[in-house]
Amino acid sequence: MAAARRATMEENLERAVRLLRAARSAVALTGAGLSTESGIPDFRSPGGVWERFRPVEYQELLASHAARREHWRYKQATVPPMLAAKPNAAHVALAELEAAGRLRGVITQNIDALHQRAGSRRVLELHGTNLEAVCLQCDERVGIAAALAQLEAGHDVPSCGRCGGWLKPATVSFGQSLPAEVLREAATLAQQADGFLALGSSLLVNPAAALAGLAKRSGAVLIIVNLSETPYDEVADAVVRAKLAEVLPRLAAAVLAP
Repeated sequence: MAAARRATMEENLERAVRLLRAARSAVALTGAGLSTESGIPDFRSPGGVWERFRPVEYQELLASHAARREHWRYKQATVPPMLAAKPNAAHVALAELEAAGRLRGVITQNIDALHQRAGSRRVLELHGTNLEAVCLQCDERVGIAAALAQLEAGHDVPSCGRCGGWLKPATVSFGQSLPAEVLREAATLAQQADGFLALGSSLLVNPAAALAGLAKRSGAVLIIVNLSETPYDEVADAVVRAKLAEVLPRLAAAVLAP
């Protein structure tokens, strides 16, 4: 049984290589499964972040100082370990594909900026970034280190140096709309792609997950690499059940081979 599973994975990986080698305008969508392989825990799994901290709605952040304090307490506990994480081999493989002209860009649901640190240049962050904080009043942006420094200095919520308004992390909160320009650019990439890689995503959370369907309907081959099943497996052209840091470097190397 184990040998059969390995053979099936290898066969699917070979198929994914053939499909991606034929593509000339590929795009990748990445989810939490990519970050967990760098040691960053996801939100939903047992023992994940949501078991330790209550998600705070965007409207709560606007209306309640207690909610802002709670949200920053969560960020104070989770951002430093995220900043200490390193890109894994899958991040590097995607950067190599982009540098070789085989990948037009990365659309990510992750907020850790590991793609950029691995060398990816065109990264669309659907859910924002943990590397910055934004003023709720004037939209001024500051580095997250400056906001965390205010907390270390005894402030319960960091404030904007320009207007004095309250800062929030520059991530998309529950109940907050995704950045419209980023979402439009992501949809355009998905529509124009001839190859779409869905990597480490459950493909359950829209509108990010819907990009896979948009790409497929627009004529792209759909390649999914994820440890668990997704709603798009039935329409995918190749599904590889494996860890990304193990198979994506192999995929990239095969695609880039002369």
